Amino acid sequence: MDSAPWSDPPVTYVPSTVTRSAKIVVAGGFGVGKTTLIGSVSEVKPLRMEEPITQASVGVDDLRGTPEKTTTTVAMDFGRIHMAGGRLALYLFGLPGQARFQPLWEDLTEGALGCLVLADTRDLDASHDALGLLETCGVPYAIAINAFPDAPSYPEAELREALALDPGTPLTVCDARDRTSSLHALITLTEYLSERRSAALLESRR
Repeated sequence: MDSAPWSDPPVTYVPSTVTRSAKIVVAGGFGVGKTTLIGSVSEVKPLRMEEPITQASVGVDDLRGTPEKTTTTVAMDFGRIHMAGGRLALYLFGLPGQARFQPLWEDLTEGALGCLVLADTRDLDASHDALGLLETCGVPYAIAINAFPDAPSYPEAELREALALDPGTPLTVCDARDRTSSLHALITLTEYLSERRSAALLESRR
């Protein structure tokens, strides 16, 4: 009998070294690089729920910063990465960038340990919808400025003021295309979340 013309994809199991796991969401404005970042760090083939950008998005989605963009995330991106010597598994959920998907943002942030918010200095205002939701939901976050080649750079103090960040909120710069740079942004977030947890435990014991 002829073999089937298709086969199931290989199953990538979580390594036996993993003792802890956490859900992390990646948020930010339209075209800011969320799909790219998850794709650059995921150790499994990332799940991407994208659709072609159509004429219906004209006047709705701002393509000035990414004129070559032909698809957009309409549900989520998903990836997985292991840290802390393979003991920690991070499950990464990328949120669609457009504010019209806010009900989906609320669903996907439920149960998240924290969020990495990508921002673009060419349009920092595009981050405010996501930041507002995270503040409302009480999800801690760190900011990573995705350094597009033609994007202006500003002093950290100006960026913090423009994004209305608390003094303790981490702010870093990354290149979402580069695995090492993206990993650094995620490590900054996880260290911040660990410090918050430790502080909360100490406070509870007083």
